[in-house]
Amino acid sequence: MLKVRDLVVAYGGIEALKGISVDVPDGKIVTLIGANGAGKSTLLRTIMGLVKPMSGEIEYNDESIKGLNSQRIVSRGITLVPEGRRVFPNLTVLENLRIGAYLRKDADGIANDIKRIYELFPRLEERHWQMAGTLSGGEQQMLALGRALMSRPKLIMMDEPSLGLAPLVIKDIFNIIRRINESGTTVLLVEQNANMALKVAHHAYVLETGNIKMEGSGRELLENEEIKEAYLGKKKK
Repeated sequence: MLKVRDLVVAYGGIEALKGISVDVPDGKIVTLIGANGAGKSTLLRTIMGLVKPMSGEIEYNDESIKGLNSQRIVSRGITLVPEGRRVFPNLTVLENLRIGAYLRKDADGIANDIKRIYELFPRLEERHWQMAGTLSGGEQQMLALGRALMSRPKLIMMDEPSLGLAPLVIKDIFNIIRRINESGTTVLLVEQNANMALKVAHHAYVLETGNIKMEGSGRELLENEEIKEAYLGKKKK
């Protein structure tokens, strides 16, 4: 579905991504883990057309999307849930959801999708009238996910969805990520909570200072001693 090849991205002459290649197969959850500054968010922003790469290729369904603007990329079926949620605080929950469908003209389909979002996130239906800025962090993350789903993406990219959330809320968010994937949406997930991310991932990449250091199934990386020590807080015996 998505193929990134030899991607180089630099900020002010410093390479944030140093020629990395990543594959995201249709229908799978692919996770990128790594420390702060590894280049994870840069990769998502570059795929989304928000950052221009120096070189390399980005293909989606065998067509190049490198150089397209974000609106055209969304219209192709890719969407991004940004780090920090970025909901519109002075708009209601329902208004935020409707903004997610801004490229669509099918009023009946939009209404049906809002119902579907409410089934996935009952809390949002309870608070559909409430200003998004008054929601809790977990509720704002649910709203950010719901808003992204309103564009009917085939591929949804998520940047640190668990950041700053309580452990019980994080568990809910990852259960929802699974459900989104089971409903047929491919997921590319950037996440510092390596333990949770690897548990849901079909395939995972470890990014270190702009390079892919390791890749494998989520299960393989969960059991890797080096990964356990570096990212899961488990010391070698």
